[in-house]
Amino acid sequence: MARIDRQRVQSSFHRGAGAYDQHTPVQQRVLQHLIQLIGQYPFAPNATVLDIGCGTGRLLELLGHCFPGTALTGLDLAPNMLQQAAERLPATVRLVQGDAEQLPFGNSSFQMVLSSSTFQWLDTLQCCFEEVRRVLEPEGLFLFSLFGEGTLFELRESWCQALLNTGRAGETANNGTHRFHDSEQVRHAMELAGFRDISVWSGLEQIWYPDVPHLLQAIKRIGAGTARPPSGGGLGWRRVLHEMAAVYCERFGTPDGVPVSYTVIYATGKR
Repeated sequence: MARIDRQRVQSSFHRGAGAYDQHTPVQQRVLQHLIQLIGQYPFAPNATVLDIGCGTGRLLELLGHCFPGTALTGLDLAPNMLQQAAERLPATVRLVQGDAEQLPFGNSSFQMVLSSSTFQWLDTLQCCFEEVRRVLEPEGLFLFSLFGEGTLFELRESWCQALLNTGRAGETANNGTHRFHDSEQVRHAMELAGFRDISVWSGLEQIWYPDVPHLLQAIKRIGAGTARPPSGGGLGWRRVLHEMAAVYCERFGTPDGVPVSYTVIYATGKR
C-alpha cells in the first residue's frame, strides 16, 4: 500500500484553506458532537487544551465560547489554515505550525488533547498517539474523531468498477482513493501508546450532491481529494473518470442526487 505523502497533505490543505468551512458539512457536524462529548467530562476553568489539526479554528472557537478561560493551543501542518484560524480567533489562542507525529511541545504540557477529522491523514497512528501521551499531564484526557474504514466507499467502488470497465483491471488495487483506518486499528494504537480507560465507537454521516462532478469538486476544494500519489494517468484517464461518474450514478444515484458516506470513529482515553 502506498504511503501517505505528508508534503502533499500540507500543500493540499494549504490551498483549500479559504473555502474549507463552506464545503465541510460533515466535519462541522462532527465538531458539534465533539463539543457535546467534551461537556461530559470535568473541565477546569483554566484547563490547558491542545487541538491537533485545528484547521480554520472552528473547534477552538466553540471551545472558547463553551468554556471561557480555557488556555487554548491549535496546531496545524498547513500555514493557510493557521492564517484562517488567526483571523477567526482572539489573540489569546496560541497557534503553532507543526506535525502531529512530532509535537513541538514539552512533556506534560496539556490537560486535554483534542483532534477532529485529522488522523485519517496519518499512515500509522501509534507514533502520533505516543506524542499525545507525552504532552498530556498525568490523568489527562485524549478525545478525538477521525474518518474510518467505509468512508467514501461509493467513490472507491465506482473507481474500481470503472477501471475494470475500461480495461485497466491491474490498477484496481492502487486506484488512488484514500485508505482509512478501522476502529480496531485505532484501539490497538491507543493501547500500544499506553492509554487507559479507552473507549472507541463509530457513527455514519451522509451528505448529498446534485451529481458526481459537484461531489468531486467539493472534495477537491477542501484539499482532501487524496493524500496518496495518484496511480494510472495518461491519455485514457479522462475516459476512466467519465466511466466512474456513470457507475456512481447507476449504483448510488437517486432522483435527489448522489450520496457520499463517512464513517466517523470517535475515541477517548486517559494518560
